[in-house]
Amino acid sequence: MNLSNLLKIALKALNNNKLRCFLTMLGIIIGVASVITMLAIGQGSKNSIKAQISEMGSNMIMIHPGNMQRGGVRQSADDMQTLEVSDYEALQSLPGIAAISPSVNSGGQFVNGNNNYPSTMYGITPDYLEIRKLKVKDGTMFTEQDIKQAAKVCILGKTVVDNLFPGGEDPVGRVVRFGKIPMTVIGVLESKGTNSMGQDQDDVVLAPYTTVMKRVLAIDYIQGIFASAVNEDETEETIESVTEMLRSRHKLKEDADDDFQIRSQQELSEMMNSTSDMMTVLLACIAGISLLVGGIGIMNIMYVSVTERTREIGLRMSIGARGIDILSQFLIEAVIISVTGGVIGILVGVLASWLVTVIAHWPVYIQMYSVGLSFAVCTVTGVFFGWYPAKKASNLDPIEAIRYE
Repeated sequence: MNLSNLLKIALKALNNNKLRCFLTMLGIIIGVASVITMLAIGQGSKNSIKAQISEMGSNMIMIHPGNMQRGGVRQSADDMQTLEVSDYEALQSLPGIAAISPSVNSGGQFVNGNNNYPSTMYGITPDYLEIRKLKVKDGTMFTEQDIKQAAKVCILGKTVVDNLFPGGEDPVGRVVRFGKIPMTVIGVLESKGTNSMGQDQDDVVLAPYTTVMKRVLAIDYIQGIFASAVNEDETEETIESVTEMLRSRHKLKEDADDDFQIRSQQELSEMMNSTSDMMTVLLACIAGISLLVGGIGIMNIMYVSVTERTREIGLRMSIGARGIDILSQFLIEAVIISVTGGVIGILVGVLASWLVTVIAHWPVYIQMYSVGLSFAVCTVTGVFFGWYPAKKASNLDPIEAIRYE
C-alpha cells in the first residue's frame, strides 16, 4: 500500500473522531505554546537587562568601602570610612581609567513653595555624567570652580522636576530647598525611565561632591568612587590596577582583607544573565511537562483507537495488508495529530507572546530556535508515543482480530 493511500485512510479515521482528535491535540498545542512563550519571556528579560546595563555604562567600575574586622568584630560597609578624597585623586593618574568621580549621597526632602518631594542628592563631579551615560537636557552642568567653592547648585532629574514644578515651569534658575539648604537649579537631566530592576533613574539630584560633604553630611571622607575603564576589554586589568593602588595607599598587609569592594558592570551582567538563564530553563522545563502530557495523551488515544478498530485491522490484514502497512497507518495518524497540534501551538505561542507584551508590558523576544525546537519535539513526540500502539496493531493476529467483539 502506497503512502498516499495510507495518508487518506489516516485522515479519514481522524475526521470520523474530530472532537477526540482535537482534545488529543490540545495537550501538544498547550505544550508548544507554553515553551515558545516562556522562552520568549526569558530571552526578552535577558535582552532588557543587557540593554539597561549598557545604558548604565558597560565598562563602569564601582568602588565602595568594604567589610573588615576590628577587634574580632566584623563591621558593616556603612560604618567604614576607608575611602578618602586623596584616593580618588590618586586613581585619576591610572592609565586604564577614562573617567572617575567620587560619590557621596544624602536622602531628604526637596521643597519648592508648596510642593515637596523626597529624593536623594548625589555629590559627584562632571565625569559622573560620562560614566553613567547621563545628559543635561536643559541648562548646564556645574563646573570645577563650583566644586572648589562647594557651591549650592544642583541638577534635577525629570521625576523630581515633575513633582516640584507640577505646573510645567522652567526649573532652571529657580531655588529649591534641601532641608534648610537653598540650592539653585542650574540644569535638568534627560529622562532615562526605569531600569530592569524597576528603579526610577530620573528620581535623582546631582550636586558637587564637596557641597554634599561639607554642607549636608559634614564629613571628610567619601562613600564611594565611580569610574569607567578606557574600554570594556580592559575592565578587569583596570580593576587589578585599582586594587593594587588602594591596598598600597591603605597600607594593607599581604594577608589582610581588602577594606574596599570593587564591582564592575561585567560582573553584574554575568550574575543577572546567569539568573535569567536559570529562570528561562526552569520555565521551559515546566512548559515541557505539557508536551510530555500531550504525548501521553496521544499514546492513550492511539491505544483506544487500536482497540476500537481491531476488526477493521483484521479485515485489512486478511485481504493482504502487511504488518508494516498497519504500523504506518497508525503512526501517520499519531504524527498528523502531533504536527498539526505543533503548528497551531506555534501560532498560539506567538500570539501569547504578543499579548504578554501588550497587556503586561514585559519585554519579549521570540527566537527562531525555540520555534524550531518546539516543532521538532512535538514531531518526535508523535512518533515516539504513537509507535508502540501502532506496533501493537501491526502484530495482531488477523483471525483473532476478525473475531474480536
